Formats: sequence, structure tokens, C-alpha cells
Amino acid sequence: MRLTFQQVKKKIEEMVPKDIDYEVDLEAASIAIITKTPEKFAGNDSLTAKIAKTIKRRVEVRPSPEILMASKDAELRIMELIPDDAGLKRIYFDGALCEVTVVCLNPGLAVGPKGSIVRAIRDETGWKVHTERASPIESATMHNIRRYRQENSDERKSLLRKFGTRIYRPQRPGTTWCRLTALGSYREVGRAMHLVTTNESKVIVDVGAKPTNNLSEIAPFFDAPELLPFENLDAIVITHAHIDHIGLLPVMFKYGYRGPVYCTPPTRDLMVLLQSDYIKVASAEGNPPPYGLGDVQEMIKHIVDVEWGKTIDVAPDIKLTMYNAGHILGSSSLHMHIGEGKHNIVFSGDIKYEKSWLYEAAAVRFPRVETLILESTYGGAKDFQPTRQEATQEMQDLIQRALSRRGKIFCPVFAVGRSQEVMIAIDQLFKSGECEPVTVWIDGMISEATAIHASHPDALNRDLRKKVLKGGDENPFNSSWFKQVDGRDQRESILLDPSPCIVLATSGMMTGGPIVEYFKHWAPEPNNTLCFVGYQADGTLGRRLQKGFSEVPINDGGQTHMVPIQCDVITIDGFSGHSDRRQLMDYVKAMNPKPKTIICHHGDAHTCAEFRKDLAKTYRVRTHAPKNLETIRLI
Repeated sequence: MRLTFQQVKKKIEEMVPKDIDYEVDLEAASIAIITKTPEKFAGNDSLTAKIAKTIKRRVEVRPSPEILMASKDAELRIMELIPDDAGLKRIYFDGALCEVTVVCLNPGLAVGPKGSIVRAIRDETGWKVHTERASPIESATMHNIRRYRQENSDERKSLLRKFGTRIYRPQRPGTTWCRLTALGSYREVGRAMHLVTTNESKVIVDVGAKPTNNLSEIAPFFDAPELLPFENLDAIVITHAHIDHIGLLPVMFKYGYRGPVYCTPPTRDLMVLLQSDYIKVASAEGNPPPYGLGDVQEMIKHIVDVEWGKTIDVAPDIKLTMYNAGHILGSSSLHMHIGEGKHNIVFSGDIKYEKSWLYEAAAVRFPRVETLILESTYGGAKDFQPTRQEATQEMQDLIQRALSRRGKIFCPVFAVGRSQEVMIAIDQLFKSGECEPVTVWIDGMISEATAIHASHPDALNRDLRKKVLKGGDENPFNSSWFKQVDGRDQRESILLDPSPCIVLATSGMMTGGPIVEYFKHWAPEPNNTLCFVGYQADGTLGRRLQKGFSEVPINDGGQTHMVPIQCDVITIDGFSGHSDRRQLMDYVKAMNPKPKTIICHHGDAHTCAEFRKDLAKTYRVRTHAPKNLETIRLI
């Protein structure tokens, strides 16, 4: 029997000594204890830990606003207390959580001996203090998000209380049941959207856009009656920040959704970056964007950060835990615990079951699993890819060949994940001395996405994390051959420069973005090389080029003309962030515990159907490959 909020408050009242002044509030699923004496809840055998164990909920102790120094005065005092050799860079206040984050080059010195400086800040200003290591490359996106949160702290505090009130609503009578409705990415790649419905709640997983020129297929099925009205939804959960999973989330806010969005902090930052760029690209191509920056800002206010491995409530009868999926920065597999243990669902998200140059392999251990919703992008019988090492060697061989004939290499890359892996492969080659370095031009959002990577070292694999934190020449993203393209004029000069070079540019499927400019100018030259390092969906320019078209139509300033393809067109599969057929089968085999049912999605129709049959035959489990708009009852 779950506790109501009043019952939670009653239990806390029974445990807290009468002489301690406090009040209890809600921060989404967490219980917030607000007090003028937060130190009385701390310690090795803390009162906070005992309360959390008793009520079986996350408990956060917050200083009362009455003891907080004004943020401007607190900032000046913090600057006085932090020693100069700590390298103070930024100070961010979050009034919604009564927290201050101190960003330094050397956070250890900012903390002080045995935490003395942090205690002094807390005691003198009242604010709860976090220290954070400054990234070697500062992210403008992260700075803007933190500043926006600071400016809207009162509204965010109110929203967190509202989210919590909905989670702690009275239990509805009746039998527990659960259904999954396919609203996008079923028997196709793109526009991912799933609806989990129980007898008590509705939760959406992902709200993506499809990379296609067919306007009728870009959006998921927003008009499905199960989804409407949006105010009946309890939560949206995001697995990761690729456009095919988050591209149309702001549309939900444009049309009235005002509930929480749960995701990891790296996903939050990348999501805002990519959605903002989605608006710019659509406008530049003469297409009215489906939402505006105001809708993205509204979304930011509703985001609730979730760290990997932390269990939270997202609805009255659904607990959520996120695990590393190994796909891109902050990407997550979702474990949903339904109705006091009645059923457990794992959404794999997009996964890479292999340690890459950037991330650890996807997690396979979960508390319980009855149903697995599994991505199937490369689930076909012949979908095998090289290892990361083999792909890196292939990329390095290609670069040496192309540069030896004084050609140019241009790679359409996804700003997140693939571009950083290719940068590491190039960096290894140039540092090895086996190839004379040339300028590697970075065009599009790649530099900002790289800054976000450097700002979240805990989401990187152990080896790369050490290099990023050490900085200098150790950090592969800081190497001198990487140069950012600053605008149209510089791009024009690069296009006209006869010198050999490498260009990494968005968009990854050549559906728009700066890569199209390089393609128009360089594809007719036989010494040049177009190199694909990521998945190319059906209907995209990238897929047509992979199929060997000798010329393709390109829209240029409102007029269409044909571009002849004389350059080499090469695909290197091993850099994909998706697992291939072998890894997907190994992922299911390694899952602990084993699922009883597997539902395949995020693959074309033939691949999903074939993969479903092979999973059923190999592991003797129930399998489904539903179509969009189908519903499957899970319990």
C-alpha cells in the first residue's frame, strides 16, 4: 500500500525531534525537508537517511529561504572565500532548490581542508553548496540553461510541487493493468514515441522526428486518441538527445503539455542544443519550424534531472531508474517498475553493447525484467559491423589515401557522438606521426556538442574521462588541427581553397545543414572523398548516395539542379552508435534477469519482423513487432 503525502508527513513528524523547526514540501517525486537548521539532519548516521529508509522515498534537505543571503551578496562573499588558486570560473544559483554551484578549475581547493571552505560558504550564506570542475571547453548551451533556470526559480519551485502533488494523488481502485501503445518508430527508424498506460497513469517515452522528406511522416501520432488530451499525461521520459527521439518534444508544450520531462543532465543539455538548431535549419531551408524558441524555453522549466542508477517515482504507480545505454552522451535504458512489482519494463533505448572511444558498454543488469522494448536498427540477419578498432583503422587508411592525392575528405556526421569519435580517430592518426596533419574543419553544432561532452566527464568512459580532466595535449578535443568554421564567409573560403583538408559537418543524413554546401562543390571532383560514418535512413540524400546514384538533385536558392557524383563515396559502419546484429543478440543473452517478452521497434519493417522471429527461436521468448498505432497489453 503506497503512502499519501499526508501519511508521509505524519511519519516524518514522528521521527523528527520536537525542537527542530522544519516543514515538508514536494520536489516532483522527492520529499523536501525545508529547515533553518539543515545541519541537524546531517551526519554519519543522519536523520535524513533514517527518514528515507522509513518512507521509502528520496529525501532532500533544503535550507529555508529565510536564512538565505541574497544571491548578489552571496556571490561576492563566495568570491572572497574561494582561494585564487582554485581558479573560480562561474557561480550559479538555483533558487528552486536553494543550491549554489561553484565552478572551478581545481574544485578540491575550493572545498578546502576537510570541507572547511564549503562549510564556511554554507554557514555564512545559507545556500547548499556544490563544487564542480570547470570544463576545458565551456558550453554556451549549459550556461544559458543554468541562467534561465536561475531566472525562473520561483516558477520551477511551483512546478516541482505541482508534479509531486500529481504523483501523490489518492490511489484509484481496481485491478492493475498495463499497456504499451506504439506511436512512432515501430517498423521504421525515426519519430520514436511510446505510450505506457496503466489503470492509474499515462507516461510517454520519447517524442522524436523522422528524418525524411515526406512531411506526413515527420511527426509521431500526436492525434492518437489515447494520447489526448495532453493534460491527462503524467510524465514524459527521454532516453537520449538524438532528433529522432526528442525533435518534436517542444510541440507537446506548444499545444498545452505542462507536466514533467525526466532525463539525464547530459541529455538535457544536448536536447536543448539540437532542438534550437532544428528551428534554425528549418527556417534556413524555408520551412516553417514546428515550434519556436519559446516552446523550448517552456520545456526547460519542466525538466527534472535524473542521474543514472537513482530510482524515482514518475507516476503514482511507476518507478523509474535510468542506466547507461552506451549510445551517445547521457543516453539511457529505462527500467520501469509498475504497480508495486506487478510488472517491470525495460526500454533499451538506442544501445551500443560495446565499449567505444567515448562511452562504456550498455548496462545489462536490472532488478527485474518481464518485458523488453528493444531497438532493432541493425537487427537484420546480415547486419554485422566492424569493431571500433577496425573502424578506426579503416578511417585512418582512408585519410592517408585521400590526402596522398591532395584530395578533400568531407564527412556528414551527427553532432553528438559520431563526430567526437571521428575526432578521436583523426587525433590518434595525426599524433602517431604516420600522416602529415591537415586542418580538420568543424562545421555546425559539433564544437558546442563537444563542449557539452567535456562538461560531463562522468558520462564518458574511464580512459577518456582521465584525458579530459587532465586537459592540455591529453584532451583529444583540444588538438590544434581542429578548427571551428565561423560562419558563411569562412565556409566560402574553405570551399575555394585548393589545399587538402578534412571537414566534419552536420547534418548526419544530409537532409540539410552545412554538409550540403561542401557536397555541392566537392562531389564533382574525383580526388575528393565523401565518407559516411552513421546510419542513413530511407528517403534521405545520404541513403541515395550510398546506393550509388551517379547524380542527385539539390535545391539551391529555390532552384533545383543536378550534382554529378565523381568523388569516392565510402561508408565506414563501425562508428555507428547502434549495436549490430551480433551485439543485439549478445545484449539479450547477457540481460539479467531474462525478459519473458521482447517487443522490437526502431528498425525497418523487414528487419523488425526478421529480428523478432530470430529472437523467439534463439531465446524461446514471446516476441512482437507491432505496427504504429497498435497496442499490446503487458499485464
